[in-house]
Amino acid sequence: MPYSIPSGTGLALLVPIVSVVALDIIRRLVRNRRERKGSPLPPGPTPLPLLGNALSVDVEEPWKTYTAWKATYGDVLYARLLDQEVILLNSQSDAIELLEKRSQIYSDRPFIATIEPYGFRFVFAFRGYDDYWRLGRRIFHQTLRADMALTFRPMQLRRARQMIVNMIDDPDQYTSHYSMYSAGVALSAVYDYEPKPRNDPVVHILDRFLQATLPATTPEKAILFRMFPFLWRIPDWFPGPSLKREAKISCEWAVKTVETPYQYAQNREASQQPTFSMVSDHIARMQQYDEPYRSDYTSALKHAAATTIIGIFLFMHTAMTSATVMIFTLAMVKNPHVWKRAQAEIDAVLGMDRLPDFEDRPFLPYVEAVLRETQRWQPVLCLAVPHATTSSDIYKGFYIPKGMSCVFTKIFSSLHQQVSSTTLFGRAMSRDEARYPNAEQFIPERFLTAEGTLTDDNPAKYIFGFGRRICPGRHTGDASVWSAIATMLATLEFTLAKDAEGNDIIPKPKYVNGIAR
Repeated sequence: MPYSIPSGTGLALLVPIVSVVALDIIRRLVRNRRERKGSPLPPGPTPLPLLGNALSVDVEEPWKTYTAWKATYGDVLYARLLDQEVILLNSQSDAIELLEKRSQIYSDRPFIATIEPYGFRFVFAFRGYDDYWRLGRRIFHQTLRADMALTFRPMQLRRARQMIVNMIDDPDQYTSHYSMYSAGVALSAVYDYEPKPRNDPVVHILDRFLQATLPATTPEKAILFRMFPFLWRIPDWFPGPSLKREAKISCEWAVKTVETPYQYAQNREASQQPTFSMVSDHIARMQQYDEPYRSDYTSALKHAAATTIIGIFLFMHTAMTSATVMIFTLAMVKNPHVWKRAQAEIDAVLGMDRLPDFEDRPFLPYVEAVLRETQRWQPVLCLAVPHATTSSDIYKGFYIPKGMSCVFTKIFSSLHQQVSSTTLFGRAMSRDEARYPNAEQFIPERFLTAEGTLTDDNPAKYIFGFGRRICPGRHTGDASVWSAIATMLATLEFTLAKDAEGNDIIPKPKYVNGIAR
């Protein structure tokens, strides 16, 4: 139900508010013009007053609009969507230059109005570039860096093989099996927690938190409350939903999300049960620290652990692992010659007596090419949390203001931006016809040389982001996807479902576009 106010009162309030918003946009544009000192903003479509270029964007498939703009204005272009200034970057080299080589400028976070009131502040992805964020980042890195991620591999293989058993027993529920595989890996890696197949209490807490939070923290509402902050002060008795009541419920579930699984891991550590997880690793580490640093470390560890889990559950059906496996399944059904060739490679290397292990990965180049093409063909993480600049910058002769937000995307949905100004790079990376001829087609061979070895082109170099905000769990995520795909290729056949008359049912996939796709 939308947040609304009676028409008479609404008009009386909105007229002066719209005037204030218009003046704010004008002041900001004038200030930016004054600070540019002769350096222009990048070229782009002419904005309308107040609305900017919002009406020009295809809401359902905005990348079509941006592709057309790129053809007209080039790789670096500027647009304005309502009060949001947007700079779109259409090449990987631009993203690397700004977010990696100039990361000291491009590693902050913008203000998102709904995060704090609804208890989402514990999620490290939304924090600014400060000492507390750096501590959380260190916690992530110490457990999830490449060498430490090796510790989780036996668990990932075990869960991938259990997923196959579940699929053979109940193939119609394959999407549920993918999600449980993704969630089980995350909970095991972070808390050494084994979720129950049904009615799990920790999963229940996560579900309730997200049910309470997500309806009020959609990007549209974030923009609404940023532009009209008086909405937070509407009393509970006013007609319509109560923001305060909803926010209170969400915050209560946020506390349980942070504390309950952490307490489980802490109890396991105290009982001296043999275990290894992100939390147990750092509970042991923090014993060497004195107060008050230990208190800060404990808080950061709780928040980092909960951030990792929410990162999975927030996109339970579109998480990095489960959605990538879903897209892989679609590609195999549509391209049977691919899975047959992959199976032939697995059989030739492993024989028929065992399943793929990580030690086999270097000797299965075609399986690796299938994984890379899956990531390129339909990128899952289409909109990341935006970066923000801590100072103004000049790039390729163009002016980028201080406070500019920088979003790295594979597929960008404009109306899902929550920030005042945005830098984007996206679909042009995975759909660049010069780099990937016939880009709409699923062709794993594009990642193989004539000799059958892998090329240097790997979508993992851009799908996990750039710079100091790159996904810290990328090594564990990559291993989860590989173990799932390799095990499925070794054990399953992918065919079209049949209707009552025995005819093939041709899939017509639909995508939900947002932060994840």
